[in-house]
Amino acid sequence: MRRAFPILAVATLAFLGYAFYAAWFVAPTEQTMGNVQRIFYYHVPSAWTAFLLFFLNFVASVQYLLRPSEVGDKIGKAVALGIAALTCVGAFLIKPLPYELEPGAVATTGIMIAGIYFLVRGFFSERGTDILALVSAEVGVVFCTVVLVTGPLWARPVWGIWWTWDVRLTSTLVLWLIYVSYLMLRKLSTSGETPKLAAALAVFGALDMPLVYFSIWFFRTQHPQPVIGGGGSIDPRMLRVLLINWLAFLCFASLVCWLRFQLETMKRDVEETQALEALLEPGALR
Repeated sequence: MRRAFPILAVATLAFLGYAFYAAWFVAPTEQTMGNVQRIFYYHVPSAWTAFLLFFLNFVASVQYLLRPSEVGDKIGKAVALGIAALTCVGAFLIKPLPYELEPGAVATTGIMIAGIYFLVRGFFSERGTDILALVSAEVGVVFCTVVLVTGPLWARPVWGIWWTWDVRLTSTLVLWLIYVSYLMLRKLSTSGETPKLAAALAVFGALDMPLVYFSIWFFRTQHPQPVIGGGGSIDPRMLRVLLINWLAFLCFASLVCWLRFQLETMKRDVEETQALEALLEPGALR
């Protein structure tokens, strides 16, 4: 950790610098909105990163609740495999797919959901899933905050208003509030049941993510329609820069999550050691 972290930090910083250069000097200027459209290269990758982190929080929370029970653990694994199988079969049997979704993208999403579930299952202990849930929520809230800040900055010169109670915007704000509440619960509550209560809240909060994503298809909204999937289109140069920025954000988020995971693990080890020492002190059990 000590040797790898400085190297990864420098590499991530360099990658972020290149992504910034690509967003401002490589990507072409959008004809209608001009340079303000370049917020797109920060707004969208931040949203995708926040969604991925909140989904990771959801998976870790589900496993924290299920894994103490052998039956629950088996059910969780069966559901993950079932999601992968159903999405793969349904993606190619249902024609046409709703909202002009691509079959390959739907099948890949199902496989990724199952893959993430089993990766977390294989690499993290029961306590590790609880720490992972906390860390992913913390970093996810940061990226979701970036989304809520850059959105109005982009909207003001384009729409003429900072904010409108659009379904996509409002559901994103609700998602942010749910996860802020999750972090407040974990910070302020001292009950031994706090991790389980927080995990249940995280599972509830995850229900808002599909609404955020599909809201622009379900409802008529002020928010622009997607440019990737759903019949949208984007200049290949813009798409390349967008993906570069997203990959840079993912590297940065992974690095921060890794560091926070290590710190939280050490913190809990120290707290457990202190509690054990207090019990072993002379007269502590009298």
